[in-house]
Amino acid sequence: QLQLVESGGGLVQAGGSLRLSCAASGRTFSNYAMGWFRQAPGKEREFVATIRWSGSTIYYADSVKGRFTISRDNAKNTVYLQMNSLKPEDTAVYYCAARSRLEATVARLYDYWGQGTQVTVSS
Repeated sequence: QLQLVESGGGLVQAGGSLRLSCAASGRTFSNYAMGWFRQAPGKEREFVATIRWSGSTIYYADSVKGRFTISRDNAKNTVYLQMNSLKPEDTAVYYCAARSRLEATVARLYDYWGQGTQVTVSS
């Protein structure tokens, strides 16, 4: 089993920044592509960003492109999501996820999930 623990969420004003972290343990982190997803109240879980095990390939949802940056440090078993220019519509619970294949933008393709961290952006 791969355990994932997110941190770094909180309350921020519109235009502000947050950096989410997701620490992995239990398996070899560098064997996994990682993704960030989010879920707002009453909405389905949606893709945010994904990164290949090597960091060589990255995809973003159009809604966050140019504002969010995904990165990973395989030596620290951690994936990050730097969120800048935050908007109220970014408010959601953010989840990191892992899959033992190439990166993917579909939630059901991921094998492991963290518990989520709340991000609230006030206007």
